[in-house]
Amino acid sequence: MSQTPLISVSDLPDDAVVVDVREDNEWHAGHAPNAIHVPMGTVPESLDKLPDTDETIPVICRSGGRSDRVVQWLVQQGFDVVNVDGGMRAWAAAGKQMRSEDGSEPSVI
Repeated sequence: MSQTPLISVSDLPDDAVVVDVREDNEWHAGHAPNAIHVPMGTVPESLDKLPDTDETIPVICRSGGRSDRVVQWLVQQGFDVVNVDGGMRAWAAAGKQMRSEDGSEPSVI
């Protein structure tokens, strides 16, 4: 089994552009400030939403499982991506900035 590339939340700046592959309700409850929302099930047809950058793109979900599968698939497609270890739970636990879509206190659900 190939090892999925990982990055720790502490190695990401608070303003990092991350691709969030969680579902809509999870996204609305709370996400990283500069995240791009591409639900896991829509990734294959949403490749144009990925950041156009020469840098490695961090992919995040709630705890790291879904983003792990997305990263494995994107690597096979030739993308330079990395899984955010611990996902949004780790992001929130590290006290990093979050925002919700409705202005309420952001949370990870």
